[in-house]
Amino acid sequence: LQYNRVWIPDNEEVWQSAEITKNYKAGDCFLHVQLEDGTDLSYPVDPAALPPLRNPDILVGENDLTALSYLHEPAVLHN
Repeated sequence: LQYNRVWIPDNEEVWQSAEITKNYKAGDCFLHVQLEDGTDLSYPVDPAALPPLRNPDILVGENDLTALSYLHEPAVLHN
């Protein structure tokens, strides 16, 4: 999962985009990410419920939501 982008829940912005900076291995308790503002974060995760993946930038603003690679709450809100 290294270098993939995910959505991290946020108390103020609801969701924040983050890029994975270190390979995640099954059973890890933290996901190492960098937020868009450059902040490095060790985000605690439940291995059974990893954060949702972010769609590629080319799909941002897509009129037809069924064209999105990943269809979930943060993807719909961001689009």
